[in-house]
Amino acid sequence: MYAIIETGGKQYWVTPGEIIRIEKLDAKAGDQVTLNALWSASGEPEGNNPAVAAKQPSAKVVAEVLRHLKAPKILVFMKRRKKAYEKMRGHRQQLTEIQIKEVQLS
Repeated sequence: MYAIIETGGKQYWVTPGEIIRIEKLDAKAGDQVTLNALWSASGEPEGNNPAVAAKQPSAKVVAEVLRHLKAPKILVFMKRRKKAYEKMRGHRQQLTEIQIKEVQLS
């Protein structure tokens, strides 16, 4: 089974047992969260032919929160030529690591 979920403005292709990092969720480590699936199917896709999969629009994905962490720092450098203007900023995105437990087809 596999599904496509959307969280944090991004879409992820997930299968049971997979561990992924998504934008921070309001849940404690060890909690179970339920995410709505945009698209899901049972069985495995054969090559580049996803037509084997049946669309399940009302499926849900159950995941367990493993931990919260920060992504590596991204440096943002701004400069205006000939104006003696330079600014350096950094950003570290808050992430949540989850493990997909199951895809529930309704």
